[in-house]
Amino acid sequence: MALTPLDRALIAATQGGLPLVPRPYDAVGAPLGLSGTQVRQRLQQMLADGLVRRIGAVPNHYRLGYVANGMSVWDVDDARLDALAPRVAALAFVSHCYRRPRHLPHWPYNLFAMLHGTSHAAVRAQADTVAALLQDACRGHDILYSTAILKKTGLRLKE
Repeated sequence: MALTPLDRALIAATQGGLPLVPRPYDAVGAPLGLSGTQVRQRLQQMLADGLVRRIGAVPNHYRLGYVANGMSVWDVDDARLDALAPRVAALAFVSHCYRRPRHLPHWPYNLFAMLHGTSHAAVRAQADTVAALLQDACRGHDILYSTAILKKTGLRLKE
């Protein structure tokens, strides 16, 4: 499905984030001759059509006080992973959770869950909760802590 000129204009207007004003969709729409309602409706339709995958906030965990950010990696029995992974993903402290292929013999992990805490001890406690949920389906795990903040950006259209 091709982007319409309006779709391109909306993506260009929002690709750097929504303006931090009381009525951001009105602010996005004004230069395009659209109301905030029209902007929301078109973005919703773009989501429904699959032109846009998601619209969401990208928090800066460090500024929120979550200075210990760890990707927990788990070696989970493949036969039980499909049943257990949604339960891990549903934990309130897990921001990302997904299955990845193993790369044996060096990388046995097939389940990744991003954990955020105010300290390494807090993240380890969260990992203990995940381990208790996985029980004997888990053969091992590790936590890989972030050491730098990478710039997170969404879709960028080339002019």
